[in-house]
Amino acid sequence: MKVTIDGIPVDVEPGTSILNAARQIGGDIVPPAMCYYSKLEGSGGKCRTCLVKVSKGSEKDPRPMPKLVASCRTTVMDGMEVENITSPEVREARKGVVEMLLINHPLDCPVCDQAGECSLQDLGFEHGAAKTRYEFDRRTFEKVDLGDKIQLHMTRCILCYRCVFTADQITNQRVHGILNRGDHAEISTYISKAIDNDFSGNVIDVCPVGALTDKTFRFKNRVWFTKPVEAHRDCDKCCGKVTLWYKGEDVLRVTGRKDQYGEVEEFICNTCRFDKKKTADWVIEGPKKISNQSVISANHYESMRPLPVVKTNPVLQEANKEQFERETRL
Repeated sequence: MKVTIDGIPVDVEPGTSILNAARQIGGDIVPPAMCYYSKLEGSGGKCRTCLVKVSKGSEKDPRPMPKLVASCRTTVMDGMEVENITSPEVREARKGVVEMLLINHPLDCPVCDQAGECSLQDLGFEHGAAKTRYEFDRRTFEKVDLGDKIQLHMTRCILCYRCVFTADQITNQRVHGILNRGDHAEISTYISKAIDNDFSGNVIDVCPVGALTDKTFRFKNRVWFTKPVEAHRDCDKCCGKVTLWYKGEDVLRVTGRKDQYGEVEEFICNTCRFDKKKTADWVIEGPKKISNQSVISANHYESMRPLPVVKTNPVLQEANKEQFERETRL
């Protein structure tokens, strides 16, 4: 099937969602996604950040869809035409969605361990408003220890359901989920039960904000001061392919390998994540490739010498030009 997104045509397989069709094209036209996770069945349709405008339904029925649709849950049709960043209506709707997500989410980025890797930070920077119209008190929760390795900061949660789907699909003993309804809904365990299984740590990797954090890494360092390295080991529980986050010679944390959309390529076990934090435990493959759009690239290790200033560095000049053009399009 052929679908056109922001004027760019792409051929996709039948049954492909608009979001995944956009990901085949890549670049800025890929809608943001806070709840959709390609590895998790049933995910998507919760956060509404991936709204797009379908200006042409298909070749057989060219009528536009009357409302904006969630691209992660809408299947493409042959001849469909979609508007994402080229639509003022979509940009305005996305601005409203971000404002809604930030109604209760605290702006505690300076102390949050997710800072630098947070999808909501990126979304707020690109589509958020400068001020909020919300005048009421934010809802707050006490911090909860979900076992000895995971801490739940429910105040930051945006109810994307990713952690629930992860525990439901890769373990056989899910003990947490959504309690209550409406503005009282929260992620929790029944009667304060601890999450304890071999793959429980993956709920940390899938969380797009700082609601679920690794207690072994909590407040130890900032990600832009660390150096991520790809490594692997022979593990009888999982694939054993991870990213090691170094500060000097110390491994501060271990995470699953993530793709360009922040999704884990393969889930890893708790043994690899929490118990193997020595270089001798791993076979080092090399530095992880970091996008120059990421704050982590500020501490890049491909060059051992500091980069020159912008005025005399053509690489930085070109990067500044690309960023300016990107902001102009948005």
